[in-house]
Amino acid sequence: MHTEGRGLEIEFDLVDHVLELRASDGRTSEVPLVPQSVARFYAAAMAAMSELDVTVSIVPRPVEVAIAIPFADDEQHRSYDAAAAHRFWLALLQSHRLMHQFRTRFIGKASPVHFFWGAPDLATTRFSGRTAPRHPGGVPNTPDRVQWAAYSHEVHSVGFWPGGSEEGSFYAYAYPQPEGFADWPVRPDVAYYDRDLGEFILPYAAVRAAADPDDLLMTFFQSTYEAAAELAVWDRVNLEVAPDPTLR
Repeated sequence: MHTEGRGLEIEFDLVDHVLELRASDGRTSEVPLVPQSVARFYAAAMAAMSELDVTVSIVPRPVEVAIAIPFADDEQHRSYDAAAAHRFWLALLQSHRLMHQFRTRFIGKASPVHFFWGAPDLATTRFSGRTAPRHPGGVPNTPDRVQWAAYSHEVHSVGFWPGGSEEGSFYAYAYPQPEGFADWPVRPDVAYYDRDLGEFILPYAAVRAAADPDDLLMTFFQSTYEAAAELAVWDRVNLEVAPDPTLR
């Protein structure tokens, strides 16, 4: 990030369990990741930036959750399981690899593989190139304009987040959702459409236990994309390329 003529990088290190702050002038600061209240962690993170003479302006509360306690006031949430955080990071690492491979099959506009601050989830999105109806919004504690911008054009999106099933889930959805999408015979068989969430779900546990996890997950990504692209009549001939076998 650029700040006051300098560069600033902030990284969650889930191996040594610290929040590292590094400025382009060589100055550094860090905050230990340990069991503590959100309020205490928030104060420590703001103090670390102040040590680097960095001034920030953020929305000081959670988003995309129904109950959004301001960070400075949140003494309720205070757990930090280092081993679980590390395992989650390892899952993100492998998910990133597969999402990146999936992205290379598409030569139309596509997002990078990126980590969203809300759910939180790792995701990548493909765009048909056509505009979409205005999103209805309504995401808890999130301005509707965020959804309007995110879904201004037709999309198919896949991702991974720590919800949906016991060990987290891979998901896939389309916006706007074409008629028949929920009933498409998505593969693998263990995947299913969650009508409350409005998206297809593949439990992480099923991928972890599979004989070929890469193939299972790529099958899910591709199958859900085909559901969106076929039903919404995307220009697949000009948007896709054959998979590169060397990327496995």
